[in-house]
Amino acid sequence: MPIDFCNELKIREKLEQIDCFMLDLDGTVYLGDHLYPWSLGFLDRLKELKKNFIFVTNNSSRKGAYYVAKLTRMGVSLQAEQVFTSAEATRYFLKSNYSSRHIYLLGTPDLEEEFCEDGFHLTSTDPAAVVLGFDQTLTYDKLRVACALLRQGIPFIATHPDFNCPTPEGPIPDCGAMIAAITASTGVSPKIIGKPYPEMVEALCSKFGLQRKNIAMIGDRLYTDIAMGQQSGITSILVLSGETQLEDVKDSPYVPDIIVANLGELTEWLK
Repeated sequence: MPIDFCNELKIREKLEQIDCFMLDLDGTVYLGDHLYPWSLGFLDRLKELKKNFIFVTNNSSRKGAYYVAKLTRMGVSLQAEQVFTSAEATRYFLKSNYSSRHIYLLGTPDLEEEFCEDGFHLTSTDPAAVVLGFDQTLTYDKLRVACALLRQGIPFIATHPDFNCPTPEGPIPDCGAMIAAITASTGVSPKIIGKPYPEMVEALCSKFGLQRKNIAMIGDRLYTDIAMGQQSGITSILVLSGETQLEDVKDSPYVPDIIVANLGELTEWLK
């Protein structure tokens, strides 16, 4: 498939300067529980070129260790620090902007455990912020307490904006839908950290000591993966192996630097 927006020489020059590739997961590396046949070849090529790669996900309902285990079962060799979630980026944002580690958290037991392990204290008494994740254990009482705190002027932080999470049984309400409910009740909109917002890239650069000019974001969604690349000033690479079709690009405000059919085609450009 021909590459749009850049000629061959510019594409190869752009890829040569990339030291670290941020990889979306579902629709890019795998689909559901099935690894794409070209993914291992792409990762092997990056290792041959001594280029780093980090898997990036908005899903804050699971611990990073869950994705490490899932990728390992699929045959991917990686270290724990090579998975970066919106929850980790949110913790970085909170530690950088708030002196207190006391928060009111709406999240799954996995998310609660991660925050506690990182030194946060979960409380509804004078928290520094109300933090909302993809809470698959959400209850009316959690909503009631969160809304009461927001009406008192407590800051509102959300891990990511996705309205729905894809599952084999169909989409289910995600963090964005929960944001909408809370905002409808209180009139308060949150500070959102995950894709497509640049805070995700800022946190990742801080953790790994990266420079934006040497990072690329690879993903299958224009409004999250490509939007984050564009808004963060990093190279963005769209794969057509997931949600986005080529005809979707012409009407999108988010224009990728490079378009490929899948990671297999990108592997060829790295040869």
